[in-house]
Amino acid sequence: MPEKILLVDDESKITRTLQLYLEQAGYKTASISDGALALPAFRHEQPDLVILDILLPHMDGWEICRQIRRESIVPIIMLTAQGEETDRIVGLELGADDYIAKPFSPREVVARVRAVFRRTQGQALQPRALQVGDIALDIEKHTAVANGMPVDLTPIEFELLVTLLQHPGQVFTRLQLLENTQDAAYDGYERAIDQHIKNLRAKLGDDARNPRYILTVYGIGYKFAP
Repeated sequence: MPEKILLVDDESKITRTLQLYLEQAGYKTASISDGALALPAFRHEQPDLVILDILLPHMDGWEICRQIRRESIVPIIMLTAQGEETDRIVGLELGADDYIAKPFSPREVVARVRAVFRRTQGQALQPRALQVGDIALDIEKHTAVANGMPVDLTPIEFELLVTLLQHPGQVFTRLQLLENTQDAAYDGYERAIDQHIKNLRAKLGDDARNPRYILTVYGIGYKFAP
């Protein structure tokens, strides 16, 4: 189901243009031009993202943003005047996720919308903790426990274990595992993953000859035992 975007702007030309580009990009849209009607429209439409102008009749974008944040964490992109750094700072402090300065390209708006969705949806999908059997991870604290005992893992070992625990039973190629740990420091060669898996097994107390946690799928890669 396509995401819905609520546009709050009193310039009809801007609203029509943005609706055209956003709908061509696959989003549903709704619009409102009066600040006093923005909150009722927000509650009625239940959008997945709000594009919010600052200068609006009857209620400005600051107050609308403030009130939306009291009841929702829906992403908000503020539209600000060109070069007004203060507007951007205030918007971000009120809880806006991004800002776009006028005049802008509609394509830039679509790109920013996609980027905000990627970022916020990724955060929503990222679990805070994972546990499969007697292996448990705390994502926020970056800690691991195996058989009730803490395990000291390197960043890449931790990321490998996160990937495997998120999908027990799913087979990952070496390249996929490397790509999923791209924010960690690793040797840029697929076979380097074998050494990381070997070290990870040792720390988890896994028997390399007959592992019960991280299983080798010969000719393909690895999976975590479901």
